[in-house]
Amino acid sequence: MQNLSDELAHIEASTLQHYNQNAESYWQGTQDHDVSQNYTAFLDALPAGKSLDILDLGCGPGRDVKHFRALGHNPVGLDGSEAFCRMARAYTACSIWHQSFLNLDLPQQRFDGIFANASLFHVPRSELPRVLMELHAALRAGGVLFMSNPRGSGEGWSGQRYGYFVEFETGSRYLADAGFDILSHYYRPAGKPRHEQPWLAIVARKA
Repeated sequence: MQNLSDELAHIEASTLQHYNQNAESYWQGTQDHDVSQNYTAFLDALPAGKSLDILDLGCGPGRDVKHFRALGHNPVGLDGSEAFCRMARAYTACSIWHQSFLNLDLPQQRFDGIFANASLFHVPRSELPRVLMELHAALRAGGVLFMSNPRGSGEGWSGQRYGYFVEFETGSRYLADAGFDILSHYYRPAGKPRHEQPWLAIVARKA
């Protein structure tokens, strides 16, 4: 466990307060999002024909946890929002861990894959290297990390939420420093010109 500075504690508390206060509207706005491209990119990098232990990092109300469970895998959800954790437990009947990204307490070598869809951009730049190393330690040998985040080159507040936005070159450097090999990356939504693709997805393997 990490003792956070006052600034980091404020960043985390404010961001989580936003999600706690807007949990139902967030669910209504995201439950039907088509993230099949992300599911495919993540699962195609993992062994086929076996039940996988998957951590959904920033699981929200549980949409992706339920999807992985329906495919026969063993997903665990994790979120810092108490409201999201309650919703995800009710929606999925799966194990949902209430942990914040800046105070992770993950078992080592527990997971085949970690699915971080629209979540890790809430980790401030100063803490991202440490968090990625903790995710690396939680993966088994050859395990896969999928991350999809809004791309950019800024850090700061958007309303109550804090975000750190990176482009591929920066994100891949962070991942390499944490012990990952980059397998692939792409931009979303598919089929649009680059300036209309605000999302960057990266698939990486534990080296």
